[in-house]
Amino acid sequence: MNTRDAERQELERAIELLGRSTRPGRLLKYLGAKYFQQQEEQLTEFNIATAVFGRSEKNFDSTADAVVRVEAHRLRKKLKEIYEKDVRTQGLQISLPAGTYVPKFSAVAEPVPASLEPAPTPADEQIADSPVGLRRLPMWAWSLAIVAVVSIAIAAVVMLDRSPVGKTTATASETPQSPATAPATKDELTELHVMSGYGGSDVIDNSGVRWTPDRYFAEGGQWSRDSGFVRGTSRPFLFTNWRTGEFGYDIPMARGSYELRLFFVSALNVGDEKLSGFNIALNGKPLLTAFDVNMSANGADVAEEQVFRDITPGEDGFVRLWFSNQVGSPMLNGLELTPGIPGKLQPIRIITQPTSFVDHSGQRWRADDYYQNGITSKTRRKVSGTQDPELFGAERFGHFSYAIPVDRRGRYTVILHFAEFYYGPQLPGGGGAGSRVFHVFCNGQTLLRDFDIYKEAGSLRVITKTFPNIEPSAQGKINLMFEPAINNATVSGIEVLDES
Repeated sequence: MNTRDAERQELERAIELLGRSTRPGRLLKYLGAKYFQQQEEQLTEFNIATAVFGRSEKNFDSTADAVVRVEAHRLRKKLKEIYEKDVRTQGLQISLPAGTYVPKFSAVAEPVPASLEPAPTPADEQIADSPVGLRRLPMWAWSLAIVAVVSIAIAAVVMLDRSPVGKTTATASETPQSPATAPATKDELTELHVMSGYGGSDVIDNSGVRWTPDRYFAEGGQWSRDSGFVRGTSRPFLFTNWRTGEFGYDIPMARGSYELRLFFVSALNVGDEKLSGFNIALNGKPLLTAFDVNMSANGADVAEEQVFRDITPGEDGFVRLWFSNQVGSPMLNGLELTPGIPGKLQPIRIITQPTSFVDHSGQRWRADDYYQNGITSKTRRKVSGTQDPELFGAERFGHFSYAIPVDRRGRYTVILHFAEFYYGPQLPGGGGAGSRVFHVFCNGQTLLRDFDIYKEAGSLRVITKTFPNIEPSAQGKINLMFEPAINNATVSGIEVLDES
């Protein structure tokens, strides 16, 4: 039996154990079918809710209806319960990793063959049958135990001789290292989404990403944000807690290339800004020096995100981050590591809608984020000129901006998607050409001046504008400003593509 057949067999077995007519069973059957059809990109909240749980394709809103997230969480628990009771010593197990709806098949660890165990001696048998029930360990086990004790003793001596990292004064040429606090068991992660300083339950964002409580940290303290609105984010829950002080993260990652995102919001109050830079090291090398959250975000109440591509684990299999004092005390609200493309940032695609979307090409568009000001339309309109009419069937309009974080080392192509939803002979605004005129600026460049969607494309028809060779700002941002000239500016979708 090949691997694929074994996976299919285990899927059928698990569905039977869950119950084919139960919600967990129906959900696993759907997820498994998409997995074997190699259509994992279709495993979105919208598709699952409508196909498995009978939600309306016209009215389903994942921000108001958490049926998929709730049932996925229940399925994870049920699968865990099934395999905890499993008496098999070989075979496959199915799991549903946090942050995804794609099932994972893992092999059950095989036991040590009995032929490799030393044969019991008469003395062993005598002890086994004794009233006290003691069993003497074989010689190879005693040897391993002695080696383990010696190793622990040596490690203890080494640790006692080592100065506490991050608590001594570094010279100008030294970079503080993260503490040697690697977990005893490496999890070999391929993805991580953590809310720093947070100790509650998991949270799923509007793009279907599962965020976990803080883990893999060393030192520092927890601090909660009392109140206050955070601008520039659709995920305010990320910015309600901090890890502060000098601290580090030792994250066990599988071999590969990753993208690292760090999330911040200043702890200062608006009007009380002051210098508060700190340093961040990655695997012992400087990542950010004198980083000031308030200055980078352009405001004490603005969400800040820093992005880095080509992140790889060290020789020990860990991604190690260390946050140290400079002018101010370090702080962090969240971090994530996601699979990357060597030498290139993953495409960033944003739609002006509250939930994510997978287009006809299998490309995922994330829910609206990184904006300030403007208003989003409440309903979706049917548009032409695209193979994905639902993708561009809404808009953000008004006088607004986007600050999209990217790796500072790249050059990027920016693609903007527009449609006229309000002006035209058959639409509520009436009029036509000249009814809506606006400008678009990006990082000191004028991308569009006196842009009139109706004049170029008419009503309810998507028009796309492409702008190559955009250089990020010093803070690692693609800053887009939509400025009205006549009535409101508008946009329906944004793409940022690394040209590397």
